[in-house]
Amino acid sequence: MAKIAIIGAGSMVFSTTLTNDIMQTPGLEDASVALMDPVLSKVQSVEEYVNKIIKNNNLSHKMYATDDRREALEGADYVITTFQVGGLDVYKHDYEIPLKYGVDQCIGQCVGPGGVMRGLRTIPVLAEIMRDMEEVCPQALLLNYVNPMCTCSIGMGMSSDMPFVGLCHGIQTTLDLISSYVGVDKDEIEFLAAGINHMAWFLKLEKDGKDLYPTFRENIEKPEYYINDKVRVETARHFGYFMTESSGHLSEYLYWFRKNKDLLDTYCDQPAFGGESGRTTNSPSRWRKSTRRLTFSASKAANSSPGASTTARASSRPWKRAYRSASTGIS
Repeated sequence: MAKIAIIGAGSMVFSTTLTNDIMQTPGLEDASVALMDPVLSKVQSVEEYVNKIIKNNNLSHKMYATDDRREALEGADYVITTFQVGGLDVYKHDYEIPLKYGVDQCIGQCVGPGGVMRGLRTIPVLAEIMRDMEEVCPQALLLNYVNPMCTCSIGMGMSSDMPFVGLCHGIQTTLDLISSYVGVDKDEIEFLAAGINHMAWFLKLEKDGKDLYPTFRENIEKPEYYINDKVRVETARHFGYFMTESSGHLSEYLYWFRKNKDLLDTYCDQPAFGGESGRTTNSPSRWRKSTRRLTFSASKAANSSPGASTTARASSRPWKRAYRSASTGIS
Protein backbone atom coordinates (compact mmCIF):
# COMPACT_ATOMS: atom_id res chain seq x y z
CA MET A 1 0.00 0.00 0.00
CA ALA A 2 1.49 3.30 -1.10
CA LYS A 3 1.71 6.27 1.22
CA ILE A 4 1.47 9.77 -0.21
CA ALA A 5 2.21 12.92 1.78
CA ILE A 6 0.75 16.20 0.51
CA ILE A 7 2.61 19.09 2.13
CA GLY A 8 0.52 22.25 1.98
CA ALA A 9 -2.82 20.46 1.63
CA GLY A 10 -4.91 23.28 3.11
CA SER A 11 -6.15 24.53 -0.28
CA MET A 12 -9.76 23.49 -0.69
CA VAL A 13 -9.53 23.78 -4.48
CA PHE A 14 -6.13 22.30 -5.33
CA SER A 15 -6.05 19.58 -2.69
CA THR A 16 -9.51 18.18 -3.36
CA THR A 17 -8.83 18.13 -7.10
CA LEU A 18 -5.47 16.44 -6.52
CA THR A 19 -6.84 13.80 -4.15
CA ASN A 20 -9.68 13.16 -6.59
CA ASP A 21 -7.07 12.38 -9.25
CA ILE A 22 -5.18 10.12 -6.84
CA MET A 23 -8.35 8.13 -6.15
CA GLN A 24 -8.81 7.58 -9.90
CA THR A 25 -5.23 6.42 -10.53
CA PRO A 26 -4.74 2.67 -11.14
CA GLY A 27 -2.33 1.18 -8.63
CA LEU A 28 -3.26 3.60 -5.85
CA GLU A 29 -6.57 1.96 -4.90
CA ASP A 30 -5.43 1.33 -1.30
CA ALA A 31 -3.23 4.40 -0.90
CA SER A 32 -2.88 6.20 2.39
CA VAL A 33 -2.70 9.98 2.00
CA ALA A 34 -1.39 12.29 4.71
CA LEU A 35 -2.86 15.78 4.27
CA MET A 36 -0.44 18.15 5.99
CA ASP A 37 -0.77 21.89 6.53
CA PRO A 38 0.47 24.13 9.37
CA VAL A 39 -3.10 25.47 9.72
CA LEU A 40 -4.86 22.35 10.96
CA SER A 41 -8.39 23.74 10.60
CA LYS A 42 -7.88 24.23 6.84
CA VAL A 43 -6.60 20.75 6.18
CA GLN A 44 -9.32 19.22 8.36
CA SER A 45 -11.90 20.77 6.03
CA VAL A 46 -10.17 19.09 3.09
CA GLU A 47 -10.03 15.80 5.04
CA GLU A 48 -13.76 15.96 5.80
CA TYR A 49 -14.64 16.66 2.18
CA VAL A 50 -12.43 13.91 0.73
CA ASN A 51 -13.62 11.34 3.25
CA LYS A 52 -17.19 12.06 2.15
CA ILE A 53 -16.14 11.12 -1.38
CA ILE A 54 -14.48 7.94 -0.10
CA LYS A 55 -17.56 6.94 1.90
CA ASN A 56 -20.10 7.74 -0.83
CA ASN A 57 -18.12 5.73 -3.39
CA ASN A 58 -17.08 2.81 -1.14
CA LEU A 59 -13.39 3.42 -1.76
CA SER A 60 -10.55 1.91 0.23
CA HIS A 61 -8.27 4.95 0.36
CA LYS A 62 -7.23 6.38 3.71
CA MET A 63 -7.02 10.16 4.17
CA TYR A 64 -6.00 11.91 7.36
CA ALA A 65 -5.10 15.45 8.36
CA THR A 66 -2.08 16.55 10.37
CA ASP A 67 -0.09 19.68 11.10
CA ASP A 68 3.05 17.66 11.84
CA ARG A 69 5.27 17.60 8.75
CA ARG A 70 7.61 14.83 9.83
CA GLU A 71 4.66 12.65 10.82
CA ALA A 72 3.17 13.16 7.36
CA LEU A 73 6.49 12.32 5.69
CA GLU A 74 7.25 9.24 7.81
CA GLY A 75 7.46 6.21 5.50
CA ALA A 76 6.04 8.06 2.49
CA ASP A 77 6.58 6.66 -0.99
CA TYR A 78 5.62 9.92 -2.68
CA VAL A 79 5.70 13.49 -1.40
CA ILE A 80 3.73 16.24 -3.14
CA THR A 81 4.48 19.88 -2.26
CA THR A 82 1.68 22.38 -2.93
CA PHE A 83 2.21 25.36 -0.64
CA GLN A 84 2.65 29.12 -0.85
CA VAL A 85 4.92 30.54 1.84
CA GLY A 86 3.27 33.52 3.52
CA GLY A 87 -0.02 33.24 1.67
CA LEU A 88 -1.72 36.17 -0.03
CA ASP A 89 -0.78 38.61 2.72
CA VAL A 90 2.85 38.27 1.67
CA TYR A 91 2.22 37.58 -2.01
CA LYS A 92 0.62 41.01 -2.51
CA HIS A 93 3.95 42.68 -1.65
CA ASP A 94 5.54 40.88 -4.62
CA TYR A 95 3.22 42.95 -6.81
CA GLU A 96 2.77 46.20 -4.91
CA ILE A 97 6.43 47.00 -4.17
CA PRO A 98 7.71 46.51 -7.76
CA LEU A 99 4.73 48.51 -9.08
CA LYS A 100 5.76 51.40 -6.83
CA TYR A 101 9.00 51.52 -8.81
CA GLY A 102 7.41 51.12 -12.23
CA VAL A 103 7.52 47.34 -12.72
CA ASP A 104 4.04 46.12 -13.65
CA GLN A 105 3.30 42.40 -13.23
CA CYS A 106 0.28 40.25 -13.96
CA ILE A 107 1.09 37.31 -11.67
CA GLY A 108 4.53 38.01 -10.19
CA GLN A 109 5.02 34.34 -9.47
CA CYS A 110 7.88 32.92 -11.50
CA VAL A 111 10.12 35.66 -12.93
CA GLY A 112 10.94 39.30 -12.26
CA PRO A 113 11.06 40.79 -8.76
CA GLY A 114 7.96 38.88 -7.65
CA GLY A 115 9.46 35.57 -8.72
CA VAL A 116 12.78 36.36 -7.04
CA MET A 117 11.10 37.21 -3.73
CA ARG A 118 8.89 34.12 -3.85
CA GLY A 119 11.92 31.96 -4.60
CA LEU A 120 13.84 33.40 -1.66
CA ARG A 121 10.92 32.60 0.63
CA THR A 122 10.30 29.15 -0.76
CA ILE A 123 13.63 27.43 -1.41
CA PRO A 124 14.63 27.27 2.30
CA VAL A 125 11.32 25.54 3.12
CA LEU A 126 11.74 23.03 0.29
CA ALA A 127 15.29 22.37 1.50
CA GLU A 128 13.99 21.66 5.01
CA ILE A 129 11.42 19.23 3.62
CA MET A 130 14.08 17.39 1.64
CA ARG A 131 16.30 17.13 4.72
CA ASP A 132 13.36 15.63 6.64
CA MET A 133 12.80 13.21 3.76
CA GLU A 134 16.42 12.08 3.93
CA GLU A 135 15.76 10.97 7.50
CA VAL A 136 12.19 9.60 7.50
CA CYS A 137 11.45 8.54 3.89
CA PRO A 138 14.74 8.30 1.98
CA GLN A 139 13.17 6.09 -0.71
CA ALA A 140 10.47 8.64 -1.60
CA LEU A 141 10.06 10.67 -4.79
CA LEU A 142 9.24 14.36 -4.38
CA LEU A 143 6.70 15.84 -6.82
CA ASN A 144 6.91 19.62 -6.59
CA TYR A 145 4.08 21.93 -7.64
CA VAL A 146 5.48 24.98 -5.82
CA ASN A 147 6.44 28.07 -7.83
CA PRO A 148 8.68 29.59 -9.05
CA MET A 149 9.20 26.12 -10.50
CA CYS A 150 12.53 26.54 -12.32
CA THR A 151 14.09 28.62 -9.56
CA CYS A 152 12.91 26.18 -6.91
CA SER A 153 14.21 23.23 -8.90
CA ILE A 154 17.68 24.80 -9.04
CA GLY A 155 17.59 25.42 -5.30
CA MET A 156 16.32 21.91 -4.55
CA GLY A 157 19.02 20.32 -6.68
CA MET A 158 21.67 22.24 -4.75
CA SER A 159 20.12 21.39 -1.37
CA SER A 160 19.73 17.62 -1.46
CA ASP A 161 20.30 14.44 -3.44
CA MET A 162 16.67 13.38 -2.96
CA PRO A 163 15.02 12.67 -6.34
CA PHE A 164 12.37 15.19 -7.35
CA VAL A 165 10.29 16.25 -10.34
CA GLY A 166 8.87 19.71 -11.01
CA LEU A 167 5.32 19.57 -12.35
CA CYS A 168 2.73 21.97 -13.77
CA HIS A 169 -0.65 21.61 -15.48
CA GLY A 170 0.12 24.05 -18.31
CA ILE A 171 0.28 21.41 -21.05
CA GLN A 172 -3.00 19.78 -20.03
CA THR A 173 -4.97 23.02 -19.72
CA THR A 174 -3.57 24.41 -22.98
CA LEU A 175 -4.49 21.19 -24.74
CA ASP A 176 -8.07 21.76 -23.54
CA LEU A 177 -7.93 25.19 -25.19
CA ILE A 178 -6.45 23.85 -28.42
CA SER A 179 -9.07 21.11 -28.54
CA SER A 180 -11.86 23.67 -28.41
CA TYR A 181 -10.20 25.83 -31.08
CA VAL A 182 -9.83 23.01 -33.62
CA GLY A 183 -13.05 21.15 -32.75
CA VAL A 184 -11.29 17.87 -31.97
CA ASP A 185 -11.59 15.94 -28.71
CA LYS A 186 -8.31 16.24 -26.82
CA ASP A 187 -8.09 12.45 -26.46
CA GLU A 188 -7.86 12.25 -30.26
CA ILE A 189 -5.02 14.77 -30.55
CA GLU A 190 -1.47 13.48 -30.87
CA PHE A 191 0.91 16.18 -29.73
CA LEU A 192 4.53 16.88 -28.98
CA ALA A 193 5.31 19.54 -26.37
CA ALA A 194 8.81 20.54 -25.36
CA GLY A 195 10.55 23.29 -23.44
CA ILE A 196 11.08 24.35 -19.85
CA ASN A 197 8.47 24.60 -17.13
CA HIS A 198 6.15 27.55 -17.76
CA MET A 199 7.59 28.02 -21.24
CA ALA A 200 6.97 24.94 -23.35
CA TRP A 201 5.78 24.81 -26.95
CA PHE A 202 3.38 22.58 -28.85
CA LEU A 203 5.61 21.43 -31.69
CA LYS A 204 3.14 18.96 -33.20
CA LEU A 205 -0.66 18.78 -33.27
CA GLU A 206 -2.18 15.92 -35.26
CA LYS A 207 -5.28 13.77 -35.54
CA ASP A 208 -4.94 10.46 -37.38
CA GLY A 209 -1.74 11.74 -38.97
CA LYS A 210 -3.34 14.98 -40.19
CA ASP A 211 -1.70 18.25 -39.15
CA LEU A 212 -4.10 20.34 -37.05
CA TYR A 213 -1.87 23.40 -36.92
CA PRO A 214 -3.23 25.04 -40.14
CA THR A 215 -6.75 25.02 -38.68
CA PHE A 216 -5.51 26.18 -35.31
CA ARG A 217 -3.46 29.04 -36.75
CA GLU A 218 -6.41 30.17 -38.84
CA ASN A 219 -8.81 30.16 -35.89
CA ILE A 220 -6.60 32.01 -33.42
CA GLU A 221 -6.54 34.95 -35.84
CA LYS A 222 -10.31 35.33 -35.56
CA PRO A 223 -11.23 38.30 -33.31
CA GLU A 224 -13.30 36.18 -30.95
CA TYR A 225 -10.29 33.92 -30.35
CA TYR A 226 -7.54 36.51 -30.53
CA ILE A 227 -9.04 38.73 -27.83
CA ASN A 228 -8.74 35.96 -25.24
CA ASP A 229 -5.01 35.36 -25.71
CA LYS A 230 -3.39 38.34 -27.39
CA VAL A 231 0.17 37.82 -26.15
CA ARG A 232 0.19 34.11 -26.95
CA VAL A 233 -1.21 34.68 -30.43
CA GLU A 234 1.34 37.43 -31.15
CA THR A 235 4.12 35.10 -30.01
CA ALA A 236 2.76 32.25 -32.14
CA ARG A 237 2.81 34.57 -35.16
CA HIS A 238 6.52 35.17 -34.73
CA PHE A 239 7.70 31.70 -33.65
CA GLY A 240 5.18 29.50 -35.45
CA TYR A 241 4.20 27.46 -32.39
CA PHE A 242 1.74 27.93 -29.55
CA MET A 243 2.94 28.34 -25.97
CA THR A 244 1.71 26.33 -23.00
CA GLU A 245 1.27 29.35 -20.75
CA SER A 246 -1.39 32.03 -20.54
CA SER A 247 -0.95 35.53 -21.91
CA GLY A 248 -0.61 36.72 -18.32
CA HIS A 249 2.37 34.48 -17.65
CA LEU A 250 3.90 35.02 -21.08
CA SER A 251 3.66 38.82 -20.87
CA GLU A 252 6.05 38.64 -17.91
CA TYR A 253 8.47 36.28 -19.64
CA LEU A 254 8.48 38.52 -22.74
CA TYR A 255 8.32 41.76 -20.81
CA TRP A 256 8.13 43.95 -23.93
CA PHE A 257 4.35 43.45 -23.73
CA ARG A 258 4.23 45.17 -20.32
CA LYS A 259 6.88 47.86 -20.60
CA ASN A 260 4.53 50.85 -21.04
CA LYS A 261 0.88 51.81 -20.76
CA ASP A 262 0.19 51.69 -24.50
CA LEU A 263 1.39 48.09 -24.73
CA LEU A 264 -0.50 47.10 -21.60
CA ASP A 265 -3.69 48.62 -22.99
CA THR A 266 -3.16 46.89 -26.33
CA TYR A 267 -2.07 43.39 -25.31
CA CYS A 268 -2.72 42.96 -21.56
CA ASP A 269 -6.20 44.39 -21.13
CA GLN A 270 -8.09 41.16 -20.54
CA PRO A 271 -8.99 40.01 -17.00
CA ALA A 272 -7.16 37.41 -14.94
CA PHE A 273 -4.66 35.35 -16.95
CA GLY A 274 -5.39 37.46 -20.01
CA GLY A 275 -2.79 39.86 -18.68
CA GLU A 276 -4.46 42.31 -16.30
CA SER A 277 -2.16 43.93 -13.76
CA GLY A 278 -2.00 42.18 -10.39
CA ARG A 279 -4.17 39.22 -11.40
CA THR A 280 -4.54 37.80 -7.87
CA THR A 281 -2.55 40.20 -5.74
CA ASN A 282 -4.36 43.47 -6.33
CA SER A 283 -7.39 42.41 -4.33
CA PRO A 284 -6.66 39.75 -1.70
CA SER A 285 -10.02 40.40 -0.05
CA ARG A 286 -11.83 39.61 -3.31
CA TRP A 287 -9.79 36.40 -3.66
CA ARG A 288 -10.59 35.34 -0.11
CA LYS A 289 -14.32 35.94 -0.63
CA SER A 290 -14.20 33.77 -3.74
CA THR A 291 -12.40 31.03 -1.81
CA ARG A 292 -14.96 31.19 1.00
CA ARG A 293 -17.80 30.77 -1.50
CA LEU A 294 -16.10 27.69 -2.95
CA THR A 295 -15.53 26.23 0.51
CA PHE A 296 -19.16 26.77 1.48
CA SER A 297 -20.43 25.18 -1.75
CA ALA A 298 -18.04 22.26 -1.32
CA SER A 299 -19.33 21.67 2.18
CA LYS A 300 -22.88 21.49 0.86
CA ALA A 301 -21.83 19.08 -1.87
CA ALA A 302 -19.89 16.84 0.48
CA ASN A 303 -22.86 16.54 2.83
CA SER A 304 -25.41 15.82 0.12
CA SER A 305 -26.91 12.37 -0.12
CA PRO A 306 -25.61 9.96 -2.78
CA GLY A 307 -27.27 10.62 -6.10
CA ALA A 308 -28.13 14.24 -5.38
CA SER A 309 -27.13 16.60 -8.17
CA THR A 310 -24.71 19.27 -7.00
CA THR A 311 -22.89 20.04 -10.23
CA ALA A 312 -24.92 23.15 -10.91
CA ARG A 313 -23.56 24.83 -7.80
CA ALA A 314 -19.96 24.57 -9.00
CA SER A 315 -18.64 28.10 -9.38
CA SER A 316 -15.15 27.20 -10.61
CA ARG A 317 -14.27 24.61 -13.24
CA PRO A 318 -11.82 22.50 -11.16
CA TRP A 319 -14.66 21.79 -8.74
CA LYS A 320 -16.92 20.10 -11.27
CA ARG A 321 -15.24 16.71 -11.06
CA ALA A 322 -15.12 16.88 -7.26
CA TYR A 323 -18.82 17.74 -7.10
CA ARG A 324 -19.75 14.78 -9.28
CA SER A 325 -17.52 12.48 -7.23
CA ALA A 326 -18.98 13.59 -3.92
CA SER A 327 -22.54 12.87 -4.99
CA THR A 328 -22.69 10.42 -7.89
CA GLY A 329 -19.46 8.45 -8.03
CA ILE A 330 -15.96 8.85 -9.35
CA SER A 331 -16.11 10.09 -12.94
